[in-house]
Amino acid sequence: MTIVKRIFTWILFAAGLALLLAGASLLFAPKDNTMESGMEEVKANGVLGEKDNTIDVLVLGDSEAYSSISPLQIWRDTGYASYLCATSSQTLDYSYALLQRAFQDQSPKVVILETNAIYRKIRPQTALMTWLKQRFSIFRYHNRWKNLTWQDLTEETSYTWTDENKGYRFSTKVSPSTNQNHMKPTQLQEKILPLNRHYVEKIQELCENHGAKFLLMSTPSTVNWNTSKHNGIHQLSQELGCEYVDLNLKNDLLRIDWDHDTRDKGDHLNYFGAVKVTKFLSSYLQSTGLLTDHRKDPLFSSWDRSLKKYETLVDAAQPSKST
Repeated sequence: MTIVKRIFTWILFAAGLALLLAGASLLFAPKDNTMESGMEEVKANGVLGEKDNTIDVLVLGDSEAYSSISPLQIWRDTGYASYLCATSSQTLDYSYALLQRAFQDQSPKVVILETNAIYRKIRPQTALMTWLKQRFSIFRYHNRWKNLTWQDLTEETSYTWTDENKGYRFSTKVSPSTNQNHMKPTQLQEKILPLNRHYVEKIQELCENHGAKFLLMSTPSTVNWNTSKHNGIHQLSQELGCEYVDLNLKNDLLRIDWDHDTRDKGDHLNYFGAVKVTKFLSSYLQSTGLLTDHRKDPLFSSWDRSLKKYETLVDAAQPSKST
């Protein structure tokens, strides 16, 4: 067999395999974004159920993000629609995949990456698998074979579900931090791994291609953050030419009380800490001049309904007042 024939044979094989994977992916992919349909990370992927082009602010990151920012408080105070595409132990390859998926139907003007994920190691094989899963969902949802029905053959994909709290995880649990001096001055700089930096650059490029402002933000944590990590992100932001806000250095404004505002000894904020972070973020977003107040827009009426449920949740969690 000549070299040309071998190349042609391999091309045919690759094309056939790609078609087979594409067909299987159409079959195995959930037809809705609910847990019952088999969707992964349903809270983060709840953004897929939002009305097209209604999300103003998208937040990527790990549990630091979904514990620190309350989109419905932002809505109440500014009329901006925000959503947290945040997952536990999120790695940047998955952050990028979530952002790609969100940009298919949304046009956020601001994308925030919570910086704790930038220091979480990405294995090359994991990044490759994330890439394959993004293109061929059979790799992500192959375990759905036992739950397949005739509807998977006949129904078109229609995402109908969204998280009432827009990705935020509500908690009023209080467990004080024993380390309240986590931002001691130092010239040390935590190293950012090359593959991690590569994905930050890809996220920034994706934002630029869609006309979104890209912001790096560090939310308060006495366990996960320190000055050497701040120095590393500060250097990265300067090299990339993007804005960086470290809320660990703004406690004169936030007034985080580490005896009261954390649910797990400084690892994550609770509701009381999130209120303070969200108040700051709301003011910051207003200062950009990029966003529109939608509170009187009928298209966003569902946000008012979600806010009422959220306020009921908050009221129920507050200690009862003595008479």
